[in-house]
Order: sequence, then C-alpha cells, then structure tokens
Amino acid sequence: MQKKELTGVVVSDKMDKTVVILVSAIKKHPKYHKQYKSGKKYHAHDPKNEYKVGDKVTIVNARPTSKLKRWLVKAKASKQ
Repeated sequence: MQKKELTGVVVSDKMDKTVVILVSAIKKHPKYHKQYKSGKKYHAHDPKNEYKVGDKVTIVNARPTSKLKRWLVKAKASKQ
C-alpha cells in the first residue's frame, strides 16, 4: 500500500511532539465556477519537536499514535 503524502504549513507547535498542519486547496464551485480556498487541519507526530509555526512541511499517513494523530512529519518541504 502506497502512503499518502500531503504538504502544508505548521499552524501550531504548542503540544509536545505534535504539530498541527493546515493543508490548503483551491476549489472551483460546480455551478458558479468561482474559485475559493478550502483548508483542513491535521495533527502530525513530530518526535524531536523540530518544526515551528510557519514551516512548510510534508506529512505521510501512519498508524494511529493517539486519538487525533494519524500522520507523521516526513520533512521540511523545499522552497519553490
């Protein structure tokens, strides 16, 4: 099974070994064809507490670590 990868921005690092990632997407309304921003937050495991607010990171699907954590921070995303 291939692991799912998402890229987003760290919006909270206040918890121990956990960061909250905001993954944004631009969607198009099916009827009115207007583009709008949509986002979803994911709790991800950060074992070394190395990522801070504002960092762009890549997360991968992992086995459940706690009630909310089902993602693992893979690495900092490259600047593009």
